[in-house]
Amino acid sequence: MNAAPLVALVGNPNAGKSALFNALTGARQKVGNYPGVTVERKVGRLMLDDGRPVELVDLPGAYSLEPSSPDERVTRDVVTGTQDGERLPDALVVVVDAANLDNHLRFTLQLIALGLPVVVALNMVDLAERDGLKLDPKVLERELGVRVIPTVAVRKRGLDELKAALSGIVINGPMRLRKSDGPISLEGVQDDIVTLQRRARQIATSATVSETTVRRWTHMLDAVALHPVAGPILLLAIMFLMFQAVFSWAQPFMDAIDAGFTALQAFLTSELAPSLLRSLLVDGVIAGVGAVIVFLPQILILFLFILVLEASGYMVRAAFLMDRVMASVGLSGRAFIPLLSSFACAIPGIMATRTIDDEKDRLTTILIAPLMTCSARLPVYTLIIGAFIPNTQVLPFVGLQGLVMLGLYVMGIVGAFVAALVLRRTVTKGVSSGFMMEMPNYQWPQWRDVGIGLWSRAQIFLKRAGGIILTSTIILWVLLSFPKPPEQPAGAPKISAVDYSIAGRIANGIAPVFAPIGFNRDIVLALIPAMAAREVAVAAIGTVYAIDDPDSNQGGKAMIENLRGRWSLPTALAFLMWFVFAPQCISTIAVTRRETNGWKWPAFMVGYLFAAAYIMAGITYWLAVFAGL
Repeated sequence: MNAAPLVALVGNPNAGKSALFNALTGARQKVGNYPGVTVERKVGRLMLDDGRPVELVDLPGAYSLEPSSPDERVTRDVVTGTQDGERLPDALVVVVDAANLDNHLRFTLQLIALGLPVVVALNMVDLAERDGLKLDPKVLERELGVRVIPTVAVRKRGLDELKAALSGIVINGPMRLRKSDGPISLEGVQDDIVTLQRRARQIATSATVSETTVRRWTHMLDAVALHPVAGPILLLAIMFLMFQAVFSWAQPFMDAIDAGFTALQAFLTSELAPSLLRSLLVDGVIAGVGAVIVFLPQILILFLFILVLEASGYMVRAAFLMDRVMASVGLSGRAFIPLLSSFACAIPGIMATRTIDDEKDRLTTILIAPLMTCSARLPVYTLIIGAFIPNTQVLPFVGLQGLVMLGLYVMGIVGAFVAALVLRRTVTKGVSSGFMMEMPNYQWPQWRDVGIGLWSRAQIFLKRAGGIILTSTIILWVLLSFPKPPEQPAGAPKISAVDYSIAGRIANGIAPVFAPIGFNRDIVLALIPAMAAREVAVAAIGTVYAIDDPDSNQGGKAMIENLRGRWSLPTALAFLMWFVFAPQCISTIAVTRRETNGWKWPAFMVGYLFAAAYIMAGITYWLAVFAGL
């Protein structure tokens, strides 16, 4: 006697698949586990209208045939006939959410391409109609090439029509509309996400009779935002606008903060007698920490753009645009969110890699996360760009300084992709996997939430300034202040206080190592404490120049003049390139150790980043020298 035909119920999470399974099978269910995994196997008995039994298996929700979790792997293996203990289904019932059709059709298109008989259950049509969205099932049938049955599983609407559709494709026992009963190959089935999304959106649009204004605007905007040519151009334009704003919008606020710290230095200098306390406050705390806090407006403008893009729904579109590029260098699509988080700070970015199921994918993402330009680099970039890149207009509303800033961020992204390409072919060799993500409708940001987010970022920045940056600055001030150089006889050359200090002697000892890439003593003095936090490099430069020339005004503009007098343009460009690739702060290294359960990979990460920073800084320096800059 032939076994009952096997029909698999499959679809995205939250499509109402379990409710439909319960409505079709009632109490005739069995629950177990698939062999070798803890994924639940739910199977029930469905009776067709003519009394014939069908075995119905409820597969775990999935976004794609490229699995990113054990549940999705089981679903992929069952529908392709490679799951241990499960035969290849005779047909598929694909459940889609009518209110989220364009997202759910991505997976549907992959499933139809497998070649098995398919019936689509257009579920929750009542909720879609309540929201003003009306779909034409006949148009969907024509576009997909399979039967489409509107259903409301919780109200048991459309079940008879669904059973009738199954009866039409499951005749006289198991019947497969394929040439072979063996496992199904996925070759040619798994198009990239952008292609699938575009095709799904076209089909959903064709089947839409009426829709809400919000959905209509979402589709119109996505026609541009997800376009293969216009989409990347729009993304680049948004990034360009963001970095132009970081310079132009922030300048008045930065000038005000700088003037405040300069006035405070002048007040303390006039009110306090020359002493170690005055030097600590004026040359150490204010010159160092103040040099960092002055960049707070730029940090907030950067996060204003990020928060607005996230709240509006655009950031998810950017993820889809980047998926094809990421896949080409062997990165998992799920790496996008951790890498995006690393633009704020590498620490939450590395912690976010826990969502990546494959260990090789996860390790690759951890190792390249530090190459994303975190907000701690912004004060360094801004200081050097402000000192050495002229504030000229390349085109109307296009400043050279903003272009250079954008170039540094792009260089970090390119460096990360090159590193991923090399890693995925060597130490983390493996097969990358894509990902699927629900795309929300576009919406206006809630400005209260944006304000709270900016306030939170300001608190984090100021706490760092009052914590690790202040501590590092005080330690550096102590090392730069002792021992004091002896008094010289009249007419004798003055001994540099910095060169005579403990820190100066250490820096002068290390400086020959960095001389081939154009770095001087001042840069070495900045690099060492910058291991605590990237911003400390700016604080260190301010403290060094304040102690080296205590009689000068050490505000932000005075520090820029000091840089121009002591550094060449090739040295400044090499310094910027160093910070694109430089090893991360101590906190990031510690988090990497925790996430990889040992010191092997943190040591590897620090080593390859140091080598990349040294090589790229050297190349930049000598190219600039040969170019006569």
